Amino acid sequence: MRDLPDDESWITDRRRAIGARIREERIRQNLTQDQVWQAARIDRRTLQYVEAGQEVKLSTLLRIAWVLELPLAELEG
Repeated sequence: MRDLPDDESWITDRRRAIGARIREERIRQNLTQDQVWQAARIDRRTLQYVEAGQEVKLSTLLRIAWVLELPLAELEG
């Protein structure tokens, strides 16, 4: 087991990486943000927040991963 770092910048970095991965996959599949947020049944702004690396609910990430047919575990990679 490891201790948490003194600051929380690692969380911000990981959220940004997840948002970038979602954006990359969306673009790779030639999907617009509108297509994804509508299919995932989330708010347009929520998808924008996700892609920007903002704090979101796990259920939101699960919905987006489902729509993109991307395993949740691959979001960070």
